[in-house]
Amino acid sequence: MTLVIGLTGSIASGKSTVSLMFDDFQIPVIDADKLAREVVEPGEKAYFDIINTFGEDILRDDKTLDRKKLGSIVFQDKEKLQQLNNIVHPAVRERMIQQRDAYIEQGVPAVVLDIPLLFESKLTHYVDKTLVVYVDEDVQLKRLMERDGFTEEEAKNRINAQIPVKEKANMADAVIDNNGTKFASFQQLEQILRRWQVI
Repeated sequence: MTLVIGLTGSIASGKSTVSLMFDDFQIPVIDADKLAREVVEPGEKAYFDIINTFGEDILRDDKTLDRKKLGSIVFQDKEKLQQLNNIVHPAVRERMIQQRDAYIEQGVPAVVLDIPLLFESKLTHYVDKTLVVYVDEDVQLKRLMERDGFTEEEAKNRINAQIPVKEKANMADAVIDNNGTKFASFQQLEQILRRWQVI
């Protein structure tokens, strides 16, 4: 039996760092953000759907999507953002399920679905266990401002657009406290995977 683990966190909680750690345990990770980039590449169905919806102005000279231009359109208009999400999200989910099922057929002990908005998008039925990467809000704020050069207000707006990380921690099957060192987080991950009997 393959255990399907849903990995999530909040912006600047260190989820990507923890995601890379699964490699040390030979556990494959399916990254929703990577798939979101793949499904909008030229030739993909979602790519044509986006052009049909938003016009060819959002293309670069090489016919790839100009993400900045598209972002500036959708982040000012909730309806347009919803249109974009209605194109991209189903395509990502479909590909994620295909990849997940392929790993299950291979009989791997565990596979990770790395989904930033796992709870927000109500996708917990895709996984057997949920794992949240947690940091205190002041640490999250500081990391986000340092990482992306945001003002405190900009950083708070981004954080407030998601379910608070404390709430996510309460909903999860397991939590990694990522306030400390990388090694401390790695040790926590190892203990969780042993408890779930996948290593």
